[in-house]
Amino acid sequence: MNKGILYATGGYVLWGLLPLYWKALHIVPALETLAHRMVWCLLVVLLLLGYQRHWQWLPRVLRDRRVLLTFTASALLLTLNWFVYIVAVNANHVVEASLGYFINPLVNVLLGVLFLKERLRLSQSIAIAVAISGVLVLTVSYGAVPWLALTLAGTFGLYGLLRKTATLNSLEGLTMETLILFVPALAFLLYQEFIGVGTFGHTGLTTTLLLAAAGAVTAMPLLLFAAGARRITMTSLGILQYIAPTLQLLLGILVYREPFGGARVIGFCLIWLALGVYTLDGVLRGGRAASLQPATGKP
Repeated sequence: MNKGILYATGGYVLWGLLPLYWKALHIVPALETLAHRMVWCLLVVLLLLGYQRHWQWLPRVLRDRRVLLTFTASALLLTLNWFVYIVAVNANHVVEASLGYFINPLVNVLLGVLFLKERLRLSQSIAIAVAISGVLVLTVSYGAVPWLALTLAGTFGLYGLLRKTATLNSLEGLTMETLILFVPALAFLLYQEFIGVGTFGHTGLTTTLLLAAAGAVTAMPLLLFAAGARRITMTSLGILQYIAPTLQLLLGILVYREPFGGARVIGFCLIWLALGVYTLDGVLRGGRAASLQPATGKP
């Protein structure tokens, strides 16, 4: 099998299994988990850059105000996306979180139309209309608008839009984002320790090790994805990206026993039908639709 497919599949599988990891940290407040993820992720990417001796890009970027502003914005979007995802998982909304990443490709299309002046093809218009119908059905099913899913899809879509126009690759970009987030995240953790409510080192060895490993858990699927993306087509990436939300959905239904029946099944089926139309259009066009490419921040 093509190594690129193996790498990309590995990355998506790890992203799809992330609910298991955040569930294991359910005793830690979501904001504290998020802060640990930021701090440890920076340490991991710095180690990787040190191993590669790949520092020459950093001084140039730090002097470029436009790049700094772009990555500050993407870092804030990434923060909100990560936080909402952790909250969703630990509030037993894994199924709804998976919905956010199912509809994300269609959100990317809308953002392309709004901000990049791209034109909708007929098949894309049909896919978006069907997806909106699915969201409306789910709104009735939940008794409220599925804000968690829409927030995840929206923040990740906007994040992808910013990264699409950025000049740095995935590892460099993640380094800049976590570098920007490091100081406030570390300050928050130190404050938690100062007032005596921090969990790191105080709630058992397992929890402490899981918090410390959050950086590696964030970086590993990203590196696998980046390695795969260099070796396979955009169309293949566009199809493989559904592995992650599918695994999340299965975890929500089969492992965490979240409700999934009746109108929710109908709503998800409409979303899947929309994705089928959209993906088939991309396949038939030989992967020329760049919006099929997932962003690189992932939950």
